[in-house]
Amino acid sequence: MRFRPTPRDASFFSLLSTTAGHLVTGAGLLAEILGADRVRRAELASRLHDVEHAADESTHQVMRRLNQTFVTPFDRDDIYQLASTLDDCMDDMDEAGDLIVLYKIGDLPAGVSEQVAVLQRCAELTADAVPRLSSLDGLREYWVEINRLENQADQVYRRLLAELFDNGTDPMTVIKLKGVIDALESAADAFERLANGIETIALKES
Repeated sequence: MRFRPTPRDASFFSLLSTTAGHLVTGAGLLAEILGADRVRRAELASRLHDVEHAADESTHQVMRRLNQTFVTPFDRDDIYQLASTLDDCMDDMDEAGDLIVLYKIGDLPAGVSEQVAVLQRCAELTADAVPRLSSLDGLREYWVEINRLENQADQVYRRLLAELFDNGTDPMTVIKLKGVIDALESAADAFERLANGIETIALKES
């Protein structure tokens, strides 16, 4: 590790870890939405939105802290990017849950459950990895696995689109389902961007 003669504000690690924890909760609620009836889905989507608000507040705290702190754990731009990308992960999952309710979607293709399962695993890995930014120990396995999961998500996404366009008979249903599928794919992409950002920090700080 690079020698730093000045103490660093460690509160960033706690704030980022809090946000990462919200991702696990959000992904779990998203999985529950898939198997719920419409009334229950609305309740779960509301809870998911509350989690998204809590994640937003954690992100805002990071930004405020950046403006108040002279010496940061690593480059300010890197911290800003981490906080923003964590927020993107949460926003995309919240969007998917919201669209399922707003569009009054009934049964969802089986592949959607596969997408959400990937997001749940990404969230768990992220919540485990972010606290370790303070030491940067053992993070390589994290970003390698996230990259593998994102590739898996891409394959599921392409298969879902092909099935949707091949089998869809109602154009409006196709449009609605594609909106949900796209939001879930965007979330997987955000998790990969986050892992890439953590890899960049680890390489710069080593």
